[in-house]
Amino acid sequence: MNPLSHRSSLWQERWGKRDTRCGIMATSLTPEQLESYHRDGYLVIADLVSPEELAALRERLRDYTHGGRENPGLVFQIEPRVQRGELRVAQWGDGIRKIDGLVQHDDRFHRLGTHPNILSILEPILGPDIKMFRNSLLLKPPEVGSQKGWHQDSPYWPIAPMALCSCWFPLDDATPENGCMVVLPGWHKKGPLPHVAVTDDYVIVEDCLDTSEAVMCPMKAGSGLFFHSLLPHYTAPNRSDTWRRAIALSYMSARSRYTGEGEGPVYYPIQGQTFPGCVR
Repeated sequence: MNPLSHRSSLWQERWGKRDTRCGIMATSLTPEQLESYHRDGYLVIADLVSPEELAALRERLRDYTHGGRENPGLVFQIEPRVQRGELRVAQWGDGIRKIDGLVQHDDRFHRLGTHPNILSILEPILGPDIKMFRNSLLLKPPEVGSQKGWHQDSPYWPIAPMALCSCWFPLDDATPENGCMVVLPGWHKKGPLPHVAVTDDYVIVEDCLDTSEAVMCPMKAGSGLFFHSLLPHYTAPNRSDTWRRAIALSYMSARSRYTGEGEGPVYYPIQGQTFPGCVR
């Protein structure tokens, strides 16, 4: 038996079934799709961009990781094991875990973050006035990329109400072997769960989880998984010989409120208005 297939089978037995639903590119959500999002806390939409757009994004990303392209607006994070010298990689780009700031500072990723096919999905969920609260390119290099433990997004961000929406957009086919998304359908309705700091991560307290209800979401490159900021989700380590690169594009209603100390950040405007007393 192929060892990767065997691992996938074991993983499926442990965590639950795969989600084989596949949406289609649309100018707006159907009532059934919107109902599904509110019920399950997530929705998969296929083919958000053209093959040419996807190829251009891959090319630009490779320029940054392996082509020497510079951009002072970007922030790079190295895999913790590589950073600590516990794991050696052939090239610097093979050890990157995260790149922040691409939507603000790169023209091709800006077009993705403001793509009409993405905004048409977000509008029925968030309304017409939208801001971006983060965008992070999440890389899992082959045999290097580590897991991201079970967590919810809202406990990371002091923003109310806890009803933000992210589009998780893979640039490579995301599989159980290379670290596709795994979710707990409907768990966004349970509200914020307690989190705890562990080595290299901040995760939901284990006793508060029932991962027997988890669903794997393998996806084709260029698709989007739109998910609620209270939906628990997880990605496994990349045990394969293929890359798994995905960007998390995270949005909120411009009527949201910053609940941290001080005035809070000036968030990136996507479309619509800014409102007094709400996020800047």
